[in-house]
Formats: sequence, structure tokens, C-alpha cells
Amino acid sequence: MFITRPHSLVLRLIRLLSQLSLFFLLLFSCTDKKESYSKKGAGEDPNIYGMKADADFLGDGKCKECHQEEYSEWEGSHHQMSMLLADSISVKAPFQGEIFDSQGVRSTFCSKPDGFYVTTEGPDGKPADYKIEYTFGIAPLQQYIVKFPDGHYQCLRTAWDTEKGEWFDLYPDFKVVHSEWLHWTKGGLNWNTMCSDCHSTNVRKNYKADTHSYDTQYALINVSCEACHGPGKSHVAEVERLGDAYEPNGSFQMTMATPPKQLVDQCARCHVLREQVTDGFDYKGSLLDHYFPRLIDTLTYFPDGQILGEDYVYGSFVQSKMYHNNVSCKDCHNSHSLALKAEGNALCLQCHESSTYDTERHHFHSMGQEGAACINCHMPGRIYMGNDFRRDHSFRVPRPDQSIAYGTPNACMDCHAEKGNAWAWEAYKKWYGEAPEGHFSDLLAAGLTAPNGSQLLKKLAQDTLQPDIARASAIHGMHENALSEAEIQGVLAFLKDDAAVVRGATLDFFGEQENSSYTNHFWPLLKDAKRAVRVKAYFALAGQQSVPKGYEEAYKKVGEEFAHYLKATSDFVGGRVKQANYHLKKGKLAQAIASYESAQRLDALDNNVRMTLGNLYYRNKQYDKAEKAFRTIIEQEPEFGATYFTYALLLAEQERFNEAAQQLESSIARAPDNQRAYYNLCLIYDRIGEKELAYTTALKGLEKQENNVDLMYTLAFLYHKNGDSKKARPWVVKLIRLQPENQQFRAFLNEIDYGE
Repeated sequence: MFITRPHSLVLRLIRLLSQLSLFFLLLFSCTDKKESYSKKGAGEDPNIYGMKADADFLGDGKCKECHQEEYSEWEGSHHQMSMLLADSISVKAPFQGEIFDSQGVRSTFCSKPDGFYVTTEGPDGKPADYKIEYTFGIAPLQQYIVKFPDGHYQCLRTAWDTEKGEWFDLYPDFKVVHSEWLHWTKGGLNWNTMCSDCHSTNVRKNYKADTHSYDTQYALINVSCEACHGPGKSHVAEVERLGDAYEPNGSFQMTMATPPKQLVDQCARCHVLREQVTDGFDYKGSLLDHYFPRLIDTLTYFPDGQILGEDYVYGSFVQSKMYHNNVSCKDCHNSHSLALKAEGNALCLQCHESSTYDTERHHFHSMGQEGAACINCHMPGRIYMGNDFRRDHSFRVPRPDQSIAYGTPNACMDCHAEKGNAWAWEAYKKWYGEAPEGHFSDLLAAGLTAPNGSQLLKKLAQDTLQPDIARASAIHGMHENALSEAEIQGVLAFLKDDAAVVRGATLDFFGEQENSSYTNHFWPLLKDAKRAVRVKAYFALAGQQSVPKGYEEAYKKVGEEFAHYLKATSDFVGGRVKQANYHLKKGKLAQAIASYESAQRLDALDNNVRMTLGNLYYRNKQYDKAEKAFRTIIEQEPEFGATYFTYALLLAEQERFNEAAQQLESSIARAPDNQRAYYNLCLIYDRIGEKELAYTTALKGLEKQENNVDLMYTLAFLYHKNGDSKKARPWVVKLIRLQPENQQFRAFLNEIDYGE
């Protein structure tokens, strides 16, 4: 994968969201006219508004009638403040003429009789006035939402720091031009896609791909009681009917009686970096019926599983011993205020023995120091969105030895960076001995960073005592390895794994395989209990021409689910790419090209899409369009060597050999390890009569990879063809030494020696 321009880590993650159909960020909003809002429920809170009347969702005022204590805890919480109409109470920034400059863009904030306004760069690159419709969040930052045509709502890139009392740029080190997907008026900061599902109640995105418009609807404006517990209508009706005889019947989600792992699964609906499978959550089924979590890779996580990008807690927490020992969110957090249940180490000492852990004998730091705080060693954190410090919830032991081996962070360096990892590792061994054995990160980090770590990853995937997300991530990581047929066959076993996330990762692995001989193993997954797994199975089966007996009904049903999945993700580049790849599997090249073209329209600067589109044009003999695509990428990303290589193949196809040679030279200069570039350039130089350049090119390639069979054979063949069999012979002898059973090489040697 390559990117359009140099990106900071956070912005690379945002672009990844567009390509993988993931939903996150802290943004908000959703209607064309405030007048279309209706007051919800029987309460008196003026901030509880819905897009339209929804009889099943009654509003928090109704909940307050019986649950005053819970309501008072919820008031003022991040959930209650997740999104509000912009007014003098909700808006925390002054809007009194402040001027903020960043990356060449000036933003001016002011108040007018009818509301709050910002003057800033618009979608055409020119300054314009925009009215603030909504606030988004409360601390440590507050964002502001602007209405655009066709139902689009956009979040300003400039946010208000509620702790320092100043404006700041969410991405101060990155300049974004107005035509980019990452510009605040484009997809990267679009509320409908990136935020709505988690910051309001009962959201339906309602995206129309043909017009690139939204009619996003929600029942309640913020994260209300019913956002977590589900619609309250039937509950209230039953309470009113039964009175004091009412007994809880388990109809609500996220209650004190919800089993720990089930509770985490329900909270994860919003507290996870994930791909959306349905257009909206309907309070039925589990996480994997509506979403599929982002697995551990080296963009979102460090290779040992520690947070690198924003993962929203779930992906970290399910790695932890806490989760596997039935600790859930409510054990540390008040379920309604979200505040911690205790301060400092007292929070951890709810479960962990004070005499064992809250002592210098355990942490080797003076009591009261930063190093004596449990969270500073076991929950290091990172800053996201400019000023939001978030802690890693995988609750791990610091591992300086892994830092030395894989470049992963460890908590010791947060305070002792000047002393280095080697010092920290020696201190660790002095205090605790060797590192604890059996943690999944030993295999995962090694497997993800090794040139071919498939055996390490397979070993992790097979260990059912390890976290499911780590095992699934190991399978996901095998994508990057060149696997033998036997190794691929071994991966098939994970289709029957007890963990749905492992089955899903396995289907993703095979979904990208060209070989259709594995597909008979996928049919049973059409009847999987989890929708996300079924949808992945359907995609993996896309190339099949017939449906086996017994699967006709399932294939039809899951086909409808897959269509809903494509629709739900069609406002993402990745959703349209998935649609295009589905067409490719079906053998529909023209439709695949059309889908890639539509993906390109969503982000004109996405060169991942442009590269694939250029290759498809090439494959479809649309040479002019292919050449235009490749030349555009070279103009925008001149250091990406793969483009020159592919462009050269296109030129050679058209017998423009001199131009092709120039492009291959450029490719080698930028990607000197690409052996196919040397091979093709060698052949082209021979074709245009530059035999010495052909020899030199092959020899340069062999300096990089001395046992490359293709280059050795080509060099020997050219020497022999041009009458220099003496130079050819040593290369043929070496070929036979490498592949003694190859009869072609032996015949070549006989021809050199005996003219046969």
C-alpha cells in the first residue's frame, strides 16, 4: 500500500478508514432544518431532540421519572454531551472574533444574532462564512459541525481546547488542500459517515450512492439512556401495566445483570475501530452481527498489540487478562457518569491485593511517585486528536526486550527515555528475572516483523488459550507472507474455529486468493451464526457459478445481507473497492472498472485506487486511460517505484520500448529490490539492440539477489545467443547446481557444450 502524500500517523489512519470502510472519530449532526426536530419524550430537557417522531424511543425525560439517580449521574457526562444543538449553553468557545491561523488557512470565529459562525476555507479553496449547527463533545476538546448541501454535515478541523481555552488544529503538522478527502469539507471529516453511528441514538445513515447525498436520521440527538439500553416503549408500557408487580425480564441491554463478556460486546458497538456491516444497529444480535473489529496490524497497533492509532479500547481490552477473567467496563467505570469508581491505585486494588502490588517490593519506586501508579506501568497512553490522552487497555507488563527486538514502546521509557531500552531491560531482569513466557505478543510481534513469519503466526493462531483477537490477527498477518500450498491448506482449519472473529479473519484471507479450489470449504459459513462471517463467506464465494444443493436458501439470504453491507459502506472508498473486487471475482471487468471509477470520485487523490484502476484499464486494453492514470501517480508520488514498473509494462505492450526502458530505469532507481524490473529491462535492452546494457542490467539484478533463476537463465541465454557461450556456461552450471532436476537447464548446457 502507498499513500498520496506524506502523512502523519493520525492522518494515515484516517485515510485507512476510507479504504477499509471503518467508522470512528469524534464528530456529529444530521438534518436539513432545525424546524424538523421534534421534542422527544415526557422529560423537560431541551437538548433531547430527534430527527422525527419515533414511538419506540421515549427520551431520557421518561427514564428520569423512575431512575433519578442514574439520570443525574448521566447528566453532564461525555455521553450526554456527545452532541448538542449549538447554543449559548452548549458552545464552550467564545466566538468573539478570535482569529486562528494554521497551515496557511485563516479561520475567524464570531457570533451573530442568529448563531455562531466561522469564516474559513471552503470546498473550493476560497474563504466563506459557515454557521455552526451543532457542538460535538465536551472535553478535552469540543468540535463544531456545519451543514452542507445534500444532507452532508462536516466537522471543522479547528477545535476548541476546553482545558487550555484556545483554538487548535487537530492535525497541525499536515497541510491538506481543499480537493483532498482529508479536507474538513470532504469525506474524512464527514459526520454522517465517520461519527453519527456512535454519537446519537438509533442512527440510520441513509446514504444515496447515485447522488452522493444523505438523509441521516436518528431517534435522539445524543448518547441517551436508550442508546445503550435499547428502545424503552415496551418497558414503560409493561411497568405502567404491572406497577409494583413488575420484574426485570432481560429485555434491556447493558444492565447490571448482563454477563461480563456480553456487556463488553455491547459497549464495543461504539468503543471499537470497526467495519460496518449493516446500515444501523437494531439492538438485535451481537457485535459481529453489525460490525467486524479492526484486527492487530502495524498501522493501527504496534506489532505486539499496543495502541498506535485510535482503536477505541475494545481491540486492546480483549487482548487483556482482565477481559479473559471476566472483568468488564462497569468494574472500573460508573456506567452512567463514565467516571472511574476510585482514584489512583485504589481502583486496581478493588481486585488486586494491596500488600502484593501496592508496595515498593512490586514496583520498585517510592510510594507516591509516578512510577508507583499502576496505570503508568500497565496502561501507558498516547495523545490523539491533538490533546486527548487515552490509555492502552490491554493491561500488559512492560517489555523492554521486545522494544529492543521490534521497536515497540514500553512504559519505562515514558519516564526514563534518556536511559534507553537496554538499561530498562537490565533493570527488569534484576527485579523480576526473565520476561514472562506465554504472552501472545512474543509470537505476534516476531511474526509480523519477520520477512516470512508465517510459522510463528500459525503457531499463535493454533493456540486457543490466547486471545481470539490475537489469533485472528495472526491469520490476518499471513496475508503478507508467501505461503506454500501446504501452509494455505493448513489455514483452512481455522474456518471451523470456535471464535467467530477467527473464522472471519480466515475468510478474509481466502477472499483475496485467486485460487478457487478452496471454495467448497466456504459454503458452510453461509449458515454461520454471525452476520459478519456470513457476508465474508459470500464474498469469498463470488466466483462460483453454481450453488450446491442444500445451500440455495442460505445463498439467497446472505446475498441480500451482502447487498446491504455494500450499501452501508458505499460512501467509503473501501466500500466501493469491495464492490469492485466482487465484480472482478464474478468476471465482470467493466462493472469493476465502473466501481473503481466511482471510488476515485470519492477521493480524487487516492492513488491506491488509481493504481488498481490503471491496471484494470491496462487489462481491458484501454491504454490511453491506463497511461493517464500511471502518469498522474508519478506526478503526485514520484518516489513510488512500482508505478514506473507497471507503466513500463504498458509501454512495452504497445512496443514503445525506448520509453519502457526509461520507466524501468526509474523503477530500479526507486525500488532496487524489484527483480522483475531488472528482468524486463534486460529483455527490452536486448530487444532494442543494446546488448551490453542488457548484460549489465542482469548482473546488477544478480548483485541484489544472487540466486535469481530467471535473471541467471536470461543472462546465459543472451550470452549464448550473441555468440559468447564461454560467459554463458558458468551461469548454466550454477542453475543446474540450484535445480539439479531441471531438464531444461541440462539441455541448455548440452547445447553450449556440444551444439545439440
